Amino acid sequence: MKSLGINWFIEGSIDFEHKKYILLDYLQEINRHFDKSRLYPNLTDLIFHYNNLLDFKNNKSALQQAFPQRLTKADIEAVKLTYQKIVQDDTSMAEIESIIYYALSKMNPAIQTGMEIYDFVESRLNIDPIGLVPLMPYHGYFSLRNGKERTNYIYEYQVTIFENKDDKFRGINVQFIDTYEQSITTTPEYIKLDLIRRHKHLPNPAVYYVQSDIAFPLEQTLLPVAKRSLVKYISSVA
Repeated sequence: MKSLGINWFIEGSIDFEHKKYILLDYLQEINRHFDKSRLYPNLTDLIFHYNNLLDFKNNKSALQQAFPQRLTKADIEAVKLTYQKIVQDDTSMAEIESIIYYALSKMNPAIQTGMEIYDFVESRLNIDPIGLVPLMPYHGYFSLRNGKERTNYIYEYQVTIFENKDDKFRGINVQFIDTYEQSITTTPEYIKLDLIRRHKHLPNPAVYYVQSDIAFPLEQTLLPVAKRSLVKYISSVA
């Protein structure tokens, strides 16, 4: 996948036509992946760059006093900004603004396309608990079946909860465990019992059967959407 640098819109030559070419080349590849229902890491990367541009635009008034400078480094969460002096005229700021407004207008439809694909994939997922679910279902297994394929991909999961001063967030860590070929005898219930027998560190795990009725790219689409959907499901019933 082609990628944009964190500060692509202000790195090097600040020239609208040049940046436009870089952006459209990037979005062309993003859309090629979306055409094949390949969401990740394309969608998260696109959203990151969109939010990065918004942050820069919304903080522009505060940053103008610090210019002539340009963003040269940001950590992965875009929390810390460092600056390096490069220019000292309003022309460069006007060009940067033009680049930002153009990029936002082009990125937004691509994000909407990605979110529509995400919503469609999520709508094709069905999540069922296998057997009794413990009172604390934040650590266990899920079996993932892709459309009509017989293979069940088994993952151990652990839901993580972290808070800031304003909100509580949930994430999920997963580890691939094994595969089972579904048959008359190898049912989801059998898989659960076999997992408990083979993995003693979880004697009473929550186990979920997650299936899509349409096949999607496993690593790039189905697994990431299934993980997020499972977090929402567990949060709603826990």
